[in-house]
Amino acid sequence: MVASTASEQNRQGYPDNVDPARGAAPVPAECYNLVVVGAGTAGLVAAAGAAALGARVALLERHLMGGDCLNYGCVPSKSLLSAARAVHDAHRAARLGIAAEADAPADFARAMARMRRIRADLSIHDSVARFASLGVDLFHGHARFSGPDSVDVNGQRLRFRRALIATGARAAAPPIPGLAQAGYLTNETIFSLDRLPRRLAVIGGGPLGCELAQAVRRLGSEVTLLEAMPRILPREDADAAARLTTALQREGVEIVTAAAIASVEARGDGKLLRFKLNGAGEELIVDEILAGVGRAPNLADLGLEAAGVAFTSDGITVDDYLRTSNRRIFAAGDVCSSLKFTHAADAMARIVLRNALFFGRARLSALTIPWCIYTDPEIAQVGLTADEATRRGIGFRTLVQELNGVDRAVIDGDADGFVKVHVGARNDLMLGATIVAPHAGEMIGELTLAIQHRLGLKILADAIHPYPTYGEALRKLGDSYNRSRLTPGVRRLLAALMTWRRRL
Repeated sequence: MVASTASEQNRQGYPDNVDPARGAAPVPAECYNLVVVGAGTAGLVAAAGAAALGARVALLERHLMGGDCLNYGCVPSKSLLSAARAVHDAHRAARLGIAAEADAPADFARAMARMRRIRADLSIHDSVARFASLGVDLFHGHARFSGPDSVDVNGQRLRFRRALIATGARAAAPPIPGLAQAGYLTNETIFSLDRLPRRLAVIGGGPLGCELAQAVRRLGSEVTLLEAMPRILPREDADAAARLTTALQREGVEIVTAAAIASVEARGDGKLLRFKLNGAGEELIVDEILAGVGRAPNLADLGLEAAGVAFTSDGITVDDYLRTSNRRIFAAGDVCSSLKFTHAADAMARIVLRNALFFGRARLSALTIPWCIYTDPEIAQVGLTADEATRRGIGFRTLVQELNGVDRAVIDGDADGFVKVHVGARNDLMLGATIVAPHAGEMIGELTLAIQHRLGLKILADAIHPYPTYGEALRKLGDSYNRSRLTPGVRRLLAALMTWRRRL
């Protein structure tokens, strides 16, 4: 019998790898430097960092370690998107001179099995074994604060000098009559499917809805995307949303905007949605419904009142140092932030480590946090959009580089995108940027660094990028800014200088 590899053993171990109930309950310390409630991204980063710095740390989790990102979010969704991209590339191969079956079917069950293998492989980083090896005391169960400096879990009381609430968020339930009775999917349940729905309705045209609508469509489902606002991605750059709308429609996703869903009911083996569109009643029958209308913070039964921690329906109230109204207790991640991204939770946890354990003064407002929507093309954003700058009364200029002017994009056949940068009205300091491109998430880091360190757009013209790459679009923007400085007066002066030099 051949011994299984470490990777195979790891796959077999999920979800045991990240189930805190699998370990023996530790004996509580007399007092902890840091108690962390929630083992998602923010909680894991804080617990590991504090333990590495010599702190006595307790980590409390009622379900699975890794939180939304590992179990229901980034890892499974991007694995599915990767499979869907492979199907799409195969279908368009003929455009690149490659003979391929344009209608080759996708194997949804195999794609989902691959996703689960990847999730299992990556689960070791968030595992019970790893954190136990770091010296973190892991407690399984629902945590509830019993006072301003104590928290109870499974009948045990833990006392702390500092605590971090990192309980994350869950998929919000749309208040649509009949939806719960008919049944629906969320990001927490869709990755349990092994059979592709023939017809899928996606409620919500935000990042999650757009990503999964495109992926499931590419894998062979008939997809209708329903959005209550006049356009999809209502919080993103309008031009970027328009480009993605065109891309989704070209691939066969039916997009219905300004749709007011009135009710849902089970109808045989399917589900019937009734909605209003331009005042007229419409009906749609599908096999499954995916709700992607946002996320709600996990606040239920945490004993926040006993701890003196203020909160609203939007989450826990924190100041710029991520302190709650109880100065002993901090919060980080989705439970307290409108930026519900894994990398934002990671960055916030690092702020908590400095401020909670070392009397630091790190501020949330000092962070420059980019984000990316992993559709095809991707949409990446950092800083202000034009609408946000206008609302704040900030003067700005906008420069745009279309990808049809970037050689690599033309070569790849992916030239329907752009890089847009907003700079100050009287200088070249960047206020914000939007990228629509196949690799926008990889490109946005350079602009994030520039905004973070107040590097002007002229600097981009000085940076040398390999040719041909999509990064050339950034250099071209720097060149465009430099050309914009050549006013008629400057041009006349330069012409006079050149004439003088010819006469020497």
